Amino acid sequence: MAPEPNTEKPLRVALIASEHTVCEYPAFLQYLLVGLADESIPVALVSPPEWDSSSVFTSAAEVIAHPVIDMPLVGPLNTRLLAERLMRFKPTVLHCLCESGASVTRQLAHRLDVPYVLAVNSLGRRWSRLSVSPTHCAKIIVPAKSIAANVAGVHPRLADRIEQINMGTFAEETATCFSEPSHLATLMTAHRFENVDECENLLGVARHLLIEDYEFMMVIVGSGRADRKLWKLLAALGLLNIVTLVPRGMPWHSLLASADIFIRPQPRYVFDPQLLGAMSVGAAVAGCRGGVDDLIIEEQTALVFDPNDENSILRTLREFLDRRERARQMAGAALDYLRKNHSVSGMISATLQVYRGANG
Repeated sequence: MAPEPNTEKPLRVALIASEHTVCEYPAFLQYLLVGLADESIPVALVSPPEWDSSSVFTSAAEVIAHPVIDMPLVGPLNTRLLAERLMRFKPTVLHCLCESGASVTRQLAHRLDVPYVLAVNSLGRRWSRLSVSPTHCAKIIVPAKSIAANVAGVHPRLADRIEQINMGTFAEETATCFSEPSHLATLMTAHRFENVDECENLLGVARHLLIEDYEFMMVIVGSGRADRKLWKLLAALGLLNIVTLVPRGMPWHSLLASADIFIRPQPRYVFDPQLLGAMSVGAAVAGCRGGVDDLIIEEQTALVFDPNDENSILRTLREFLDRRERARQMAGAALDYLRKNHSVSGMISATLQVYRGANG
C-alpha cells in the first residue's frame, strides 16, 4: 500500500525583530535562527537598519531592514515598503518577536493574508494596548507563567491563544561559581542606569562587606543617563577600587562566566535574559521576587532578599560568601532546573509546532 502523500504546507517564516529583541535577546534570536536553518525552513529576518546582523547567525536568512526611512510621519510608507519586500519572500507565517512590533505585524498579516504569532515578553505595565488581530493572530507566545497570567487577566478574550514556551539555553555541566578557591570572589549585576536610587541599597551593602573585610570585586553591566551620578555615588561610598562598570554590548556570556554570584537587585517587568544566562553558566543567584520572577525559586534556584532592606541583601550575600559550597550546590540545582525546563531543543520544537498549527 502506497504511503499517504504529505499534505502539510511548507513553512516559510518571517521573523519581526525590534531593537529591544536584538539588544536584549541576541542568544534567543541566534538559537531560533539556527534551529530553523537545521530544519531547512526559509527565513526572512526583519530587523532595525542600524543593527549589526553579523553579531548572530544569519547566513541562512534573508535580512530585511525596517524602517527604511527614519523620519516622522512616514510609518505607513515604511510598512508598505516592508510588505512589498515580504510579498517577494512569500512567508506562510509571521512571528513578531516583541510586543512593540504587534501593530506593524498585524498590518502585515492583513496585507499579506497570512497568520502570525505574537511574542509577549513583559507584564502589562509595559504596554497599554496590545494590538491583536482576531482573524490572523494564531497564538500569543509567552516565556513565563507570570506573563501568561498577566496577559489573560488584562485581555481575557485572548486567553485561549496564549501558549507558554520557555526560552531555551545551554546549561554548563557543572557550576562555575567559586570553582577556583584562590580567585577573588566576583559579584555581578546588570542594570540600566536610569535611576541611581535603584542601585543605592546594593552599593550600600557592598560598602558594608568591604568594612567587614570581605575580599571581592563587583561588576555592574549597563549604561544609561545616570552614569555620572553612579560614578559620584561610588566615589562617595569609597567603592571605586572594587566596582567595575562595563557597558552594555560587551560579550555577555564571557562576562557571566567570570561571575561567582549574580544579583538581581530590583524586580524586572520583562523576562530577564541576563538572569537566565547567569544561571546557565553556573553562577549562584541572589535576587528579589516581583515582576517576572519565574526563574527565582527560593532555596532551589536562588536565595531571595527584600530589595528595600539593606540588611536582607547583606545577609543573603554573606550566606553565599561564607558558605561557598552551599552556593555551588544551589547553582548546580539551578542548572538542573534549566536542563529540564529551558532546553534549546525544547524551545525550537515547541515553536515549530506553533508555526505548523498556524500554517494550517
